[in-house]
Amino acid sequence: MRKITLFFLCLFLWMQLPEKTHAADKIPILIYHNIDEFTGHGVRDLFVSPENFEKQMIYLRDHGFTPLTFEQWGDRNNVKKPIFITIDDGYKNNLNVLKIFQKLKSDTFTPRATIFAISDYIGWPDRLSSTDLKKMSDSGMFSIQSHTATHPDLRKIDDYKHELKGSKDKIQSITGKDVIALSYPYGYHNDKVIEETKKYYKFAVATDPKYYLEKGTKNEVYLLPRIYIKYDTTMDEFAKIVEGQAKVIVNFRESETIYYD
Repeated sequence: MRKITLFFLCLFLWMQLPEKTHAADKIPILIYHNIDEFTGHGVRDLFVSPENFEKQMIYLRDHGFTPLTFEQWGDRNNVKKPIFITIDDGYKNNLNVLKIFQKLKSDTFTPRATIFAISDYIGWPDRLSSTDLKKMSDSGMFSIQSHTATHPDLRKIDDYKHELKGSKDKIQSITGKDVIALSYPYGYHNDKVIEETKKYYKFAVATDPKYYLEKGTKNEVYLLPRIYIKYDTTMDEFAKIVEGQAKVIVNFRESETIYYD
């Protein structure tokens, strides 16, 4: 009798717990670079065609995801199926993302992404200009953050002030908004890099291909993992990645191998 009573007591207490959400579990932080057709120039895996990117964003919309930026980090546990979309390097073809977002935005869905721009490359022929970045920022759908000033291996430099503070200041002067997040070039970092980053930023992202799972460990928000979406990523693979069903088994610099449950 005591065992039965204890069982029902435990069951009652369990039912009183708040429902476990996707946010309390693992959160996907996706990484893109070029949103354009691959024509043989550059690294194929760093491209996603506009057509495929739009299909991926439609999947997020139709399956109840809430895209967030790092300014909204505190909302991750309060929304349905949070996801972070990050785009590195600030290529001109990222204007395709703006067009797609404008097309998909509605009263019930606001697409959002973080552009990590290399500040000294802003305005180059193949990069977003200051006008582009301001326009994207003002749309309310983009957060413009730093990918350093010149994209060096931060483990091998001495002038952290230019790479970290200088890039932050320049981007802030363009958008008029705080720059709070850094993307480590190549994903490379060490203890020194993290300590320098903490002087200027609240968050930093790497390229470790895992889901974010809050553990409360030291420097956790300066070691945020990201999962690549590549040119040949199928919609079935994309769905499994964002739904938390992908497992990464290999990570070598800018590439990884994933398999799906």
